[in-house]
Amino acid sequence: MDLYVGTSGYSYDEWKGSFYPEDLPAKRMLAYYAERLSSVEINNTFYRLPSASVLEGWAEQVPAEFRFSIKASRRITHFARLKPEAREPTEYMMSTVASLGARLGVVLFQLPPNMKAEVERLAAFLEILPPAAPTAFEFRHESWRDPVVGELLRARGVALVCADTEESPDDEVIVPTASWGYLRLRRPDYTDADLSRWVGRIADTGWERAYVFFKHEDEGAGPRLAGRFRELAEG
Repeated sequence: MDLYVGTSGYSYDEWKGSFYPEDLPAKRMLAYYAERLSSVEINNTFYRLPSASVLEGWAEQVPAEFRFSIKASRRITHFARLKPEAREPTEYMMSTVASLGARLGVVLFQLPPNMKAEVERLAAFLEILPPAAPTAFEFRHESWRDPVVGELLRARGVALVCADTEESPDDEVIVPTASWGYLRLRRPDYTDADLSRWVGRIADTGWERAYVFFKHEDEGAGPRLAGRFRELAEG
């Protein structure tokens, strides 16, 4: 299994001293980060999608094996809420993120917590996505925990995000819907035993690859946890 592990975002001055050197300029953060972790979940694309040239610049700063996860624009998930008017911004976004080339790992669609399950709307939205594009969906309303939703994603090879939060049960279940998976480990801290359990759960899925992202917080625990997760997985 190819394992891509990182954090939600990378450009944080608060991480200087705990992860980044104190004197590291902002323009060097991505390259420094990519030397130590294998993936990053880009969150600011939720607010504004960079130009193709900016994305190409990002791709040039990281190793060939590094992967970006791009969070879909709020115009798609929160304003249009996957309705037909989401088509135009979605097509624009998918064509633009293709500028990352092979370093594009996945596009993440994170739906708002108050959006209840709309299976027909989701089915229609999936039809406008490029069939070969790696996409993942995070549903944050309980009504989406429906086997029909899983079957719909499975038919399209779309990953269902497994999010572990402070509110999640300790035995949170991974539901594979594609040949690869996506986990967001959002608790503020994890012990080695916690991380080892998640490593085992991922291994049990039989995925070809998995993306695992830890939460951003000011203390810089995210990069430490991501690095430790990789050590445990590789060991």
